[in-house]
Amino acid sequence: MARRTPRNVLDRLRTPRGFPGFLKSTAICVLIAGLLSPLSQAVAAPQVTASNDYCGGQCSDILPPGENGNATLAQILLNQAFGTQPAHAEDQIGPYANLATGYSALTDAKINTFFNDASFGVAADQVASTEKPGGRTDVTIVRDKKAGIPHITGTTRYGTEYGAGYAAAEDRLWLMDVFRHVGRGQLTAFAGGAPSNQGLEQEFWRNAPYTEADLQAQIDSAVANAGARGQQALADANAYLAGVNAYIDASDSGRYFPGEYVLTGHKDSITNAGTIDHFKITDLVALASVIGALFGSGGGGEVNNALSLLAAQSQYGLEQGTKVWESFRERNDPEAVLTVHDGKSFPYATKPATAQGQALPDAGSVSQEPLVYDRTGSAATAGATTTSTTAAATALTSARRGMSNALLVSGKSTASGHPVAVFGPQTGYFAPQLLMLQEIQGPGLSARGASFAGLSLYVELGRGQDYSWSATTSGQDIIDTYAVELCQDDYHYLYHGTCTAMDKVEQKNAWTPTTADSTAAGSYTMRVWRTKYGPVEYRATVGGKKVAYTTLRSSYMHEADSIIGFQMLNDPDYVTSPQTFQSAVQHINYTFNWFYADSQHTAYYNSGDNPVRATGIDPEFPVWAQAAYEWKNWVPATNTADYTAASAHPNSIDQDYYISWNNKQALDYSTASWGDGSVHRGNLLEDRVKKLVAAGGVTRTALVKAMADAALADLRAEDVLPKLLKVVTSSTVTDTTAAAAVTKLQTWITAGARRTETSAGSKTYANADAIRILDAWWPLLVKAEFQPGLGTGLYTAITANLPIDEAPSAAHGPTGAHAGSSFQYGWWSYVDKDIRAVLGETVQGALPQKYCGAGSLTACRDLLISTLKTAAGQTAAQVYPGDDQCSAGDQWCADSIVQRTLGGIKHGKISWQNRPTFQQVVEYTSHR
Repeated sequence: MARRTPRNVLDRLRTPRGFPGFLKSTAICVLIAGLLSPLSQAVAAPQVTASNDYCGGQCSDILPPGENGNATLAQILLNQAFGTQPAHAEDQIGPYANLATGYSALTDAKINTFFNDASFGVAADQVASTEKPGGRTDVTIVRDKKAGIPHITGTTRYGTEYGAGYAAAEDRLWLMDVFRHVGRGQLTAFAGGAPSNQGLEQEFWRNAPYTEADLQAQIDSAVANAGARGQQALADANAYLAGVNAYIDASDSGRYFPGEYVLTGHKDSITNAGTIDHFKITDLVALASVIGALFGSGGGGEVNNALSLLAAQSQYGLEQGTKVWESFRERNDPEAVLTVHDGKSFPYATKPATAQGQALPDAGSVSQEPLVYDRTGSAATAGATTTSTTAAATALTSARRGMSNALLVSGKSTASGHPVAVFGPQTGYFAPQLLMLQEIQGPGLSARGASFAGLSLYVELGRGQDYSWSATTSGQDIIDTYAVELCQDDYHYLYHGTCTAMDKVEQKNAWTPTTADSTAAGSYTMRVWRTKYGPVEYRATVGGKKVAYTTLRSSYMHEADSIIGFQMLNDPDYVTSPQTFQSAVQHINYTFNWFYADSQHTAYYNSGDNPVRATGIDPEFPVWAQAAYEWKNWVPATNTADYTAASAHPNSIDQDYYISWNNKQALDYSTASWGDGSVHRGNLLEDRVKKLVAAGGVTRTALVKAMADAALADLRAEDVLPKLLKVVTSSTVTDTTAAAAVTKLQTWITAGARRTETSAGSKTYANADAIRILDAWWPLLVKAEFQPGLGTGLYTAITANLPIDEAPSAAHGPTGAHAGSSFQYGWWSYVDKDIRAVLGETVQGALPQKYCGAGSLTACRDLLISTLKTAAGQTAAQVYPGDDQCSAGDQWCADSIVQRTLGGIKHGKISWQNRPTFQQVVEYTSHR
C-alpha cells in the first residue's frame, strides 16, 4: 500500500474556480496585476544599536525553510504556477540542506556558510528595512538582508512586546490562526474538512478538551500564582496581542494579508469582504496546549502497557510473563545511554516492590472511548473513520515525538577553554515552519532565537547576552491512568464514594468545499466525557466491575504556567549563571531536557511537574480512582498536587560533556516511552562526542561534524548490523544471493553506514543496494527472530508499545514519512541483546531467554540467512512503494525531507538528515 505524507490545511491547494484544473500563465498574470499591493511598510534605515553581546561572533543558528511564512494571494498563485518564492520564504533551506554533503570540509570560518550569524543587532550595511509598527515611537523592527529576521528593539516594555506581536503576525499570521483553531478543536470549520484536518483537531482536542472558561481560568491561575512576574506576563501578553491585531487591521485595510484567507473563503479577493478575527488572550492558551501536547507531555500508554502485560502472562504464566514483560519494557536498562553519566541516581516512577491499587482490565473487555459522533457527508466516509482511528492511536500512545538533540562539551576539553554547544529541537518540517526567529531587546528582555508562532512574546530557545539555552523532549511520566468505577449508568462514576455525573464537553464542526480544500460538505460532533480524574479514554471491566479509564496529566489545566520560566530566560538580570538558568527552567511544567552554555560553564536540568505518587503505585499501569491512590495532596478543582523537588530532577553543572537525543536522562529515572535500551539513537552522539572529549581540543567545527555525521548514520547499520553479520558469517555463506548481500552490507559498514548521496544533488545514495537490503531485511528478521518465541499475541501487543522500526522512509512511526527524525523508536535494542546472547557474549539486562533460533547459533544463522535472501530479492519498488510525494522505487525520495504545507507556499524536497530543525552553534568568549 502506498504511504502518504501527513498533510494539512492547504496541501491539496486548488486554483481559484474558473481555472479548470490548471493555472494558465496569461490568466494568472492578469489576476496578479490586480492583487499586488505593498507587502511591507518598511524602508531603509540606519543600524539599530545592538545590546551587549559576549559571543564574539561565535553564535550561529539556522531554521528552514525561511523566516517569511506569510504570502499574499498573488504570491501564492505565482508559487503554484511558476514555483516562485516570496522573499525569505526558503532562503534557509539551502544552507541547512548543504551541510549533509559539506560537513566533511567544514572549518570555523565556513560555519556561517551553513548557519546564520546569530550576533545581536544588524550591521549598518546589512539593514534591509526598518519600521515603526502601528506608528509607535517606542519600538523599531529592523530586518536583515540575509534572512529577513525581525530584530525588535523597544524603549518601553509595552512597545517591545507590541513589536514582537506585530512581527509575529507579519511572518506567521496564517499559521497562528490555524493552530489557535487546532487547539480549540475547530480546524475543519476554519480551514476545511480534509481528512488530515479532521485527524489533527481530533488528536489534540481529545487530550485538551477545553472550554472558553477553562482557557481563561488557566490564565487567571497562572497570573495569580506568579506574583509580580505573573502580572508582568499578563501585561506582556496583552501588548503582544495588541501588536498582532494591529497587523491584522493594517494588512486587511492594505489588502496584503495572507492569501489563504481568500482561498479558504474568509475574505473576498475582489471586494475585500469578510473578516480576520482578532486574537485574544485565550488563543495563546489554545496554542500552548498544542505545542505542549506535541513536545512536552510525557506519559500515557498505561492501558496499552496493561494489555501487553496480560498477553505476556497469558503466554508464559503470571511470574514468568511478568519477567518477560519487564525485560522488554527496559525501565532501567544498565546498558542505556545516559545524559547525566556521572553515576548519580535520580529515582522516579520506579517499579515498587509490591504494587498497590492496580486496576488491570479483564481480558477482552477494553474498548476505546469514541470521540466523534453524528457524522454527516464527507465525515461519514471510510477514510474519515480511518483518520479518526489513527488520530486516537497517536493521542493515546506513550511514544511521544522526541525529535531534538544536544551536544555540549565543557571548556576543559575544548581548544579555547570555553564550552562549545551544538543543540536544537527537531520540530518537524513545515511550510511555514512552526517556529520563527527573532531578536528582542527591551526593558528586562534581551534574547535572540526561536519561538513557536503565536507564542513569541519571549524567545523560547536561543541565546541571551552571554549564554545560550536549548531543549530536547524528555518524556518522563506526568500522566496517569485511573480506573473510575461506574455507577447508575455509563456517565456517572464514584468519586470518594459518591455517585458523580461526568461533565460532557462538545465541539460541533461543519465545513463546505473551498478553493483551498475541495472536500465535500460534512460535519460531526466531538464529545469528551470529563471526570475529576481527567477525560475518559477507554471503557473496560476490572474484576467484573464496569469502569472508565481516564488520563490525568499534571499540566492539564495548566497550559499557561510555563510562561514564567520563558520570561526568566529572556531576562538578562535573572539568568546570570548556570544555577539561575536551572532556577528559570524549573518554572516550566512541560517535560523537557534543558541545556545551557556560557563562556565558563555548561548545565542541564530536566523540567516538568512530576507528581508525587502514593506509596506502592506503579505508574506503568492503571490504578483505581480512590483516595488512597491519588497524587499526594491532589486538589481536583485546580488539578494541583505535590511535585517532586527540583533536586530530585536529573540535573548537572559542568559535566565533562552532555548528549541528548531523547534518550534516558539518568540512572533510575524512568521515562514513559519504551526503547531506552542498549541501542538508542543517543548512542550515535555518545560515541562521537566521547571520542572527541578523550582526544581533547574540541572546536565548534569538530562538534558540528559529530552532529552532522550522526545525522546521516543508520543506527541499525552502525550498532546492530555488525553483530547480525557476525552470526551470518560464523560459517561460510554458500548461498550466492546471501553472500552477495553480505558483501554489500559489509562494504557499507566499512564506508561508515551512512545514508548519504554519492555527491551533492545526485539524489542517489552511495551503497544504495545495501541500504535497500537492510530496509527490507529489518522487519523480516525481527518478526522471524521474536514472533515464534513470544507468540503472535504477545508479539503484536509489544509492537503496539514500541514499533519495530523507524527508518527514514517509514511512514508508520510517530512522525510519519518525510519528517527527517528517525530511529527514535524501534526494536534495535532487543535484537542487539538477543544476538549478543546467542553469540555467547556478556549482556547486562539480558532478555529472559534467547529468541533467535531458540538460542541455537546454527538455527539463528539459518533464520537470518533465509530472511536476508528474501530481503535481497525485493526490488526497490517493493521496498519503497511510492506515495503522494515519490514514485515507486525512488529510494532517495522515499527518505527525503518534505516541508509539509500548512499554507499556500510549497518548497522542494531536500536530502535526508536526522537533525534538529532549529539549531544553534555557540562558543562564548566572555561573560558579564
